[in-house]
Amino acid sequence: MKLSKKAEYALRAVVAMARDTAGRTFSIQEIATSERIPLKFLEQILLVLKNGGILRSKRGVGGGYQLAVPAKRISIGTIIEQVDGPAEPIPCSAVAHQQSACECGIMGACSLGQTLAGVRDEFNARLHGITIAEVIEKEQARSVAQFDI
Repeated sequence: MKLSKKAEYALRAVVAMARDTAGRTFSIQEIATSERIPLKFLEQILLVLKNGGILRSKRGVGGGYQLAVPAKRISIGTIIEQVDGPAEPIPCSAVAHQQSACECGIMGACSLGQTLAGVRDEFNARLHGITIAEVIEKEQARSVAQFDI
């Protein structure tokens, strides 16, 4: 599975915000510059994350966005789903647990659809099991292990 640029940018923006002091407000320009994300695209992404409850906005002088939820309670799967919607490898996988027919006409999905639905479910479970806090922990562990000569 390949993530959309929108999902990648959303993850990078949330990680950047979570890296900093809890409760800090970030301007869109600040995030766009530090993460090299096109400003207009980032505006759309942050609005989606705000509407999904991951971020909250603050108006006025010193306004911008801040995390509405602690990083340890935000999964990367939640962010990806908010931005891209649910992942469906093929149309048949969407009906694997339903009493409807897939494109090939088989009720409840063909064997390929059932197989890929299982893969999708495992993949989604893994994505929902990884938090933004864990991503930052890996980042910090990596920077501690590096040294210059």
